[in-house]
Amino acid sequence: MYFALAVSVLADLVLSALAGPLSRRLKPADTVRLLSVAGLCAALATGFALWEVAFSQLAQIPWLADAGHWSAAVLHATNPVPRLVGPPAGAAVMVLTGMAVRRAVLAVRDLWEAQQAGRDLGGDASGLVVVDDPRPDAYALPGMRGRVVVSTAMLRALPAAERRVLLAHEASHLRHRHHLYVLAVELTAAANPLLRRVATVVRAEVERWADEDAASDVGDRRLAARALARAALARSRPGTADLRPRRAANGLSLRMGENAVVGRVRALLAPAPLHGRIVETLAVASILVAVVAVNVDAGQDTDSLFDHAQAVYEVSR
Repeated sequence: MYFALAVSVLADLVLSALAGPLSRRLKPADTVRLLSVAGLCAALATGFALWEVAFSQLAQIPWLADAGHWSAAVLHATNPVPRLVGPPAGAAVMVLTGMAVRRAVLAVRDLWEAQQAGRDLGGDASGLVVVDDPRPDAYALPGMRGRVVVSTAMLRALPAAERRVLLAHEASHLRHRHHLYVLAVELTAAANPLLRRVATVVRAEVERWADEDAASDVGDRRLAARALARAALARSRPGTADLRPRRAANGLSLRMGENAVVGRVRALLAPAPLHGRIVETLAVASILVAVVAVNVDAGQDTDSLFDHAQAVYEVSR
């Protein structure tokens, strides 16, 4: 089980190190999907391995061994690690689980509030809401019927062709439900801080995904780059504030003019990204398969250990 924990932690570190390079070699859509799934799997594997280590140590405590009908002597003989390891491992499991539960609760709250805010805003059949406001802003608000919210000032700041880019970008967020990927990796990072880099990359890549969709929709990458830069400059003017309703001002609403604008503009001025590369995908998949296989094997060994300890306990009674 200690080997499984070591392999899981190593996989977390490798995945975090690969997140940036993968984002430069894969299409944004492929990067988001791959890292979201890989991050969740890695977090679950590490959590399971850590729980096994913690429980195998805590189960050696006499009163807990009696409650579970296990032989503490057998557990210690087959798992001779100082009992001091158990409490820290158990505390780590509790803290990380608590952080993950808290983030999940906040995610449910955010989804509910976004839904309510979208209902309050109304909008036309396309889901577009134009807000009469002198401050330039635009964002995608998810929900059962998502909304693209744009201020009149933002519309005035962009030429007609660039408005198409803006609306296509925000519509992409809603069409592909980018907020769910963001929520998934934020939950992953809460449960496993080693994977925070993965969450950071995914959040940036959902914006790149929407950028590429917008460029494809208008058929002009340079136009998309200009629209992105102009929208970011409009929002950065002094006196420009967040126009999102209070209930929408959370991590669910996604904006065109956020997240490393300079890098995104450069990416749009470069040739379109390649299709998903099978080598990189297989490499990440191989890491996850190895981690899962090691954890499954460790789980089976742990079950056998506790079965044996229980059998010895019953015989000694």
